Amino acid sequence: MSPGFTGGLLDRADALRHDPAGLSAKLDWRARLLKLDGLMPQVEDGRLAWTSLADLPQEAEVILLGLDAQDRAHVAALLPASGEGTTPAMRSPALMTMLAALEPGEAATYAAARSLLDWHARHRFCARCGSTTHLFRAGWGRQCDACYTEHFPRVDPVVIMIAEHDGRALLGRGKGWPAGRYSALAGFVEPGESVEEAVAREIHEEAGVRVRDVRYVASQPWPFPSSLMIACMGVAEDDAITLDTTELEDAMWVPRAMVRAVLAGEPGPFVPPPAYAIAHTLLTEWASRG
Repeated sequence: MSPGFTGGLLDRADALRHDPAGLSAKLDWRARLLKLDGLMPQVEDGRLAWTSLADLPQEAEVILLGLDAQDRAHVAALLPASGEGTTPAMRSPALMTMLAALEPGEAATYAAARSLLDWHARHRFCARCGSTTHLFRAGWGRQCDACYTEHFPRVDPVVIMIAEHDGRALLGRGKGWPAGRYSALAGFVEPGESVEEAVAREIHEEAGVRVRDVRYVASQPWPFPSSLMIACMGVAEDDAITLDTTELEDAMWVPRAMVRAVLAGEPGPFVPPPAYAIAHTLLTEWASRG
């Protein structure tokens, strides 16, 4: 099973990002504009809803998402700072329901659009000199109006991982999560450390468990706002949990048979992460072993 938000169906068309004339030629009557309510997607039968550029607000700028198999440009509208939709929307039950209904390739397109729009809304001023910036490279960058520094959308690496011990997986519960929800532990990769080191550090910081033999499983873009989730597994040296209550509400070891049952929809001691989250992919992969 591929992780959610992967399997994009659009050609990202990097050459057009450097060709303003070529991009302009693509923005014709065939081009498709993503329908959004702020950062909330509009979904029809599991697919994102699109309209024509005739519906592009007069004050909006265009961000190129890519080209489809018919060579049609697909774009998103970036509204000015004072316009509706520039404040990042929080994750909500309604959004989670929409994401669960989206087909995989559609979710990948939405992830790219959401992350880009959110980044533009928060980077209208230069981090070097504080002057205003403007969109360039078809929306895949911003350039300072004063010092000409170029800025590009950021991606924040996050490790998400399962520690395993004696046929059991270590799962944790964050504060404020839906009732019964447990998932893999996770944390940001810090400067100056590898993915493997981040996995070992985060598990030890959050649950007091030391791991070795860390191995990569899969990755997933996570557009809240712009993370790259890097899923891993590691072997725990022991099963003693020392919980960091500033990070987690609870943590527990769950046998493989129980994880399999819960993923199959049977009742159990925890509610699994949603299918579009890479934690679900990671649990599924781990449960299939042994």
